Amino acid sequence: MNNNSRSDSYAAAGVDITAGYKSVELMKKHIARTSVPGVIGAVGGFGGLFEPDLSGIKNPVLVSGTDGVGTKLKLAFLLDKHDTVGIDCVAMCVNDVICVGAKPLFFLDYIACGKNVPERIEQIVAGVCEGCVQSGAALIGGETAEMPGFYPENEYDLAGYCTGVVDKGWIIDNSKMRPGDVIIALPSSGVHSNGFSLVRKVFDVEHEDLGTHPTQLGGMSLGECLLTPTKIYVRPVLALIEQVKVRGISHITGGGFYENIPRSIPEGLCAVVERKDVRVLPIFDLIAERGNISERDMFNTFNMGVGMSIIAAEDEAEKALEILKANGEDAYIIGHIESMAGSDEKIILR
Repeated sequence: MNNNSRSDSYAAAGVDITAGYKSVELMKKHIARTSVPGVIGAVGGFGGLFEPDLSGIKNPVLVSGTDGVGTKLKLAFLLDKHDTVGIDCVAMCVNDVICVGAKPLFFLDYIACGKNVPERIEQIVAGVCEGCVQSGAALIGGETAEMPGFYPENEYDLAGYCTGVVDKGWIIDNSKMRPGDVIIALPSSGVHSNGFSLVRKVFDVEHEDLGTHPTQLGGMSLGECLLTPTKIYVRPVLALIEQVKVRGISHITGGGFYENIPRSIPEGLCAVVERKDVRVLPIFDLIAERGNISERDMFNTFNMGVGMSIIAAEDEAEKALEILKANGEDAYIIGHIESMAGSDEKIILR
């Protein structure tokens, strides 16, 4: 810790430099958990250093992703629980880069707060580090910005950025997609980190007791359920693409099925999803019931229990399911690919 740097004038304006130093000291033990081969030096410099091992990669392509946690953070504020939203932050980035087949290498986070409370910053970063461990990425840097007067004292924003690498010849190529290919669902852990503006409105979270236990949630409190962190799919997906020629991957985020599944499908084809086969989680039934939300709007906003969809050839479907299940995913088929002939819909939910 730098004991010589202190500004009484800056402190009078609401910025405590020494709190920033303490935050870094507290988070170091968590960051150490994320170290992987390639990390150079420690956090605290002006740039994070990483030397990737590119052996065996003929034509390396870097893949980058950035995202935040969004208004799900309001739940963390209300419950005063800050050690899981960092997982969400990492998940929203790494789950995107694996959609093109990239292995995450490193991650950086950005925390902006009204008041730097070192113990709270430590909890946030502990969650980020857990997400990095789950995805095999190293946390090599970040920034904590204390911004009094811009954010309330007990609130903050959290965003992140990751870089991954993929051999150009192994980039997921949807040009190989054909009618008859199957759509495989990877279950979500809950609402993940999208649609929370609607969730907050439906449950009026600022006024509702988040400790209540709706019968639909099987013993979980409403707050616990909503704050469940986003599932990270890196390891099972990387295991899959090593053995199966995957033809498309979609991370189901804001916009739900209708926006995200078509993003992995080329022109001339559409996705047909069998509604009866989708294993909708109870939290979504509760949201629809409380908010009187139509099924179309639910599937156009939330993941509905499917955090990621994968498209593979029909003759490789069983192999794909076996690999995913061997890697901890209770994957299952929810539909198939058809020609768009006579239709202008990129996705049909029937």
